[in-house]
Amino acid sequence: MGNSSPTIEPNETFDNTWPFHARYTDTPGFRMHYIDEGEGSETLLLLHGEPTWSYLFRHQIPIWAQNNRVIAVDHMGFGKSGTPKDRTYWLQDHIDNLERFVLAQDLQNITLVMHDFGGPVGMGLAIRHPEKIKNIVSVNGPTPAGQPDFLTRIGANVAESPWFQWIIKANEDGTLEQVLGQLDYNILSTLKLNGFEQNDIITDSWLQAYRAPFSTPEEALGAIGWAKGFATGAHVFEEPDLATKKTLAKKPALAIWGEADRTLHAKHLLPLFDQVFPDGRVERLPGVGHYSPEDAPQVIAQLVSEFLKKDS
Repeated sequence: MGNSSPTIEPNETFDNTWPFHARYTDTPGFRMHYIDEGEGSETLLLLHGEPTWSYLFRHQIPIWAQNNRVIAVDHMGFGKSGTPKDRTYWLQDHIDNLERFVLAQDLQNITLVMHDFGGPVGMGLAIRHPEKIKNIVSVNGPTPAGQPDFLTRIGANVAESPWFQWIIKANEDGTLEQVLGQLDYNILSTLKLNGFEQNDIITDSWLQAYRAPFSTPEEALGAIGWAKGFATGAHVFEEPDLATKKTLAKKPALAIWGEADRTLHAKHLLPLFDQVFPDGRVERLPGVGHYSPEDAPQVIAQLVSEFLKKDS
């Protein structure tokens, strides 16, 4: 299966900013890292995006775990998960991996909490297994589900997004792999391009936590693959049939969106959420960027906790 060992030590806590017990499973065909905290009838399944890992949710996990079971996974090629050399890193691969994990763990009553490309991954799972999903929470994460204007809205978003514009240009001039292969050095500029507003969150521990998964170009295949898949049209978005659309429409749903997101613009992507979840609730956060769990950690923790209480 190629070299699939994680680059971060399992017990690495980054100066105790990530104090959670590391768990691993080979179910998806590589060594997938996840944490499993707390207990309760609700299972929150946290899905990160590009180029982050579950560390993004470190402030929310202890709060949500007070009353719920909280599982956060690192996608293939990210965080403490392995980066196999003989796999592709397209959207459908990540959906397959998550599906295998959820089925092996026999997870039920899932509340999906999805950021960035965790949105399309989580929606892929929800479309394949709607019976396992109780709630949907989008945190600056798109919710594709066969909307007729999906590609139009994505195109309009790309036209205004410095990150996606860079991906297209870098793929065309052949520098995409070279730049993203050096995330060990340029992780901060990459995160800033996508957008967070609170510069005071940057510490040595924080920077090391986000750099660590990408210690070599070979370990950056996940980040490269997600960007390359977008540039080349390799990502396949799951599409629901009519019955599944109707089932999803009835799910309690919450969208939390940092309005200063320069990568995924609320005006283009929140209407996609409204189309799938007509009774869903939307919370806009002014002055909060793309990495909203970093910019507004307590607000997001509270909004989700209140949402779950009202639904219980």
